[in-house]
Amino acid sequence: MMKMSRDESIGLYTSHTVKNIIRFLTLHMKDFDVTPEQWTVLRRLSEQDGISQKQLALKSEKDQPTLTRILDILERKELILKQKNQEDRRSFLISITDKGSRANKELSPFIEELYENTILEGISEEDLEVYKSVLSQINENMSKG
Repeated sequence: MMKMSRDESIGLYTSHTVKNIIRFLTLHMKDFDVTPEQWTVLRRLSEQDGISQKQLALKSEKDQPTLTRILDILERKELILKQKNQEDRRSFLISITDKGSRANKELSPFIEELYENTILEGISEEDLEVYKSVLSQINENMSKG
């Protein structure tokens, strides 16, 4: 294994890239009045609607306090609906509204286009597959230890 300086560390590169992607998406999503974090939740709900907040936290990879904050904002914007779970009154079932579905349907192709035409411009499919494979291996390594 080659020794990396602090400036060359994979963690630093990854963190820097994630921050830049979020900043870029936030800037380009302003007209939709939805942040990348909020869109992630909407997208997950469009895939599986009417799920518990706990399930949604797992699917969207958000901790409970962060998800609660996002859901409160989405509810104020009338993009989601929180209802008491009849089977477990301590929890809520989260559903996407028609307005939320429309927002997701507008945003999904827009974001896909941003990735294809800007974020991933000049990167071959082969390089993307290698990148994903390396990230998967790193995640697998960390899950072992």
